[in-house]
Amino acid sequence: MTNVLLQYATVLVLSAFVGTEIISKVPSILHTPLMSGSNAIHGVILVGAMLILGAANTNLEEVLGFLACILATLNVVGGFVVTDRMLEMFKGRKPKAPAKSDEVAP
Repeated sequence: MTNVLLQYATVLVLSAFVGTEIISKVPSILHTPLMSGSNAIHGVILVGAMLILGAANTNLEEVLGFLACILATLNVVGGFVVTDRMLEMFKGRKPKAPAKSDEVAP
């Protein structure tokens, strides 16, 4: 393993541990604002994946760029779906119509 590859692997492992610790400490009430910010970041990733796909020269680059676009799109759409569901939880419920009784008023 080369020195540069070892440095990249170290950064990957450390970022996984730090990310896990940070996410586990976030209260659930902050989930929706953080998810909206995450959606914006993944939108930028999607644009970057499309730019890389446009500059692809080999079949492998095209396949990897296409997969990156698909995965980034799924992440953006899934994030908006989750955010929408979270916001629905905070909306008030509509009052139910009073049930009609079978009794006849005198």
